[in-house]
Amino acid sequence: MTIQWFPGHMAKAKREVQEKLKLVDFVIELVDARAPLSSQNPMLHQVLNQKPKMYVLMKNDLADPISTEKWLTYYKEKNIPAVAVDVSQKQDVQQVIAVAKQMAQEKMERLKRKGVRPRPARAMIIGIPNVGKSTLINRLAKRKIAKTGDRPGITTSQQWIKVKKDFELLDTPGILWPKFEDELVGYRLAAIGTIKDQLLPLEEVAVYTLNYLRTYYHSMLMSRYQVKEDSEDVHTLMERIGRLRGCIESGGNVQLEKTADVILRDLRNGKIGRISLELPE
Repeated sequence: MTIQWFPGHMAKAKREVQEKLKLVDFVIELVDARAPLSSQNPMLHQVLNQKPKMYVLMKNDLADPISTEKWLTYYKEKNIPAVAVDVSQKQDVQQVIAVAKQMAQEKMERLKRKGVRPRPARAMIIGIPNVGKSTLINRLAKRKIAKTGDRPGITTSQQWIKVKKDFELLDTPGILWPKFEDELVGYRLAAIGTIKDQLLPLEEVAVYTLNYLRTYYHSMLMSRYQVKEDSEDVHTLMERIGRLRGCIESGGNVQLEKTADVILRDLRNGKIGRISLELPE
């Protein structure tokens, strides 16, 4: 599966990130807790250079908690600040602020020693589309500033946002990279809803998802779709799910694209269970 999606506003956003990087003290990169590595933008790693960075694992309420703990341990062993966040939980949002303040403390103390007037710490917040960036910003600022929506491509320009007196955030649009070299990365991002569905071969993504779930979350899959017998053929399983969910067209055939949409929506909404699509190892 080849996916290429690099709208003009994303290319512009990359240039603006490069230009504004000198204005911030550190970077907050948001990744999806269900696929923390695949949802990092390798193109931005080149841009960010040696700027200090913390990771925020978003949508933690949808991810496998055991997998998330492994990811947090992985980052800790690399001495990289990281927190897992469910934006509906106030303590999770406060944890982001606490870690950000720790990251900024050394820089603020250095400025103080130089006699520079105290100022809020400044952070650039980045992430791929539909990772939950706007929702987190609104929680941090305790007011609706950034537009939100359960689809990629909502934020299209940069803006500064004050978070109390603690620090200022430079919001940036979600940025994908032009081409996925690793096909699995493309499948993972497509499965969790990072890329617009209109651009995807949904049936292929659903087949990948079913194969993965059969291997790693078998009981959850069987329970969700009330399937008693697990077929060796994933396409037969998909047809069975389609019939159970009423995805039937005239003539009695299963509408595979509609079935794929049902499966992917169930995954993205957590109706199958708390699922993670990759581990550090």
